[in-house]
Amino acid sequence: MRCVIARFPFDLTKSGVLESMKGIKPEQASGESVIIGRRTYPVKQVGQVVTRQDRRDFSAGEVLRAMTQLGFTCRGLPPAPAPTRVLNPLQQASAMLGAPAAV
Repeated sequence: MRCVIARFPFDLTKSGVLESMKGIKPEQASGESVIIGRRTYPVKQVGQVVTRQDRRDFSAGEVLRAMTQLGFTCRGLPPAPAPTRVLNPLQQASAMLGAPAAV
C-alpha cells in the first residue's frame, strides 16, 4: 500500500511492517498505540522504525492512518477524565455533615 508520511511516499505492506518490528522491544505506550503481533507499540516508535525518520518529522495521525489501512489494531488516546466539581469550604463541610449547603 502506498502512503505518505512526513511528505515522503512509502510502499508499506503488513508483512513488511511485521518484519521491521521483529526484535524491536516496545517502549512504554502512554498515548496512541499500535498492536503488532502480540505487542503494543507507541505510534511514534512504529513510525520511526518503519520510515527510518526522526519522530519529530511526522505526526502520530499519519502513522495511525497507515497502520489502520494495513489492518493493524490501533488505539487512540485514552479519554480525558471528567472535570470534578470543586466545593467551597462551606459546601464541603455541609456535605460532610450530610446537610444541604446553604446557597
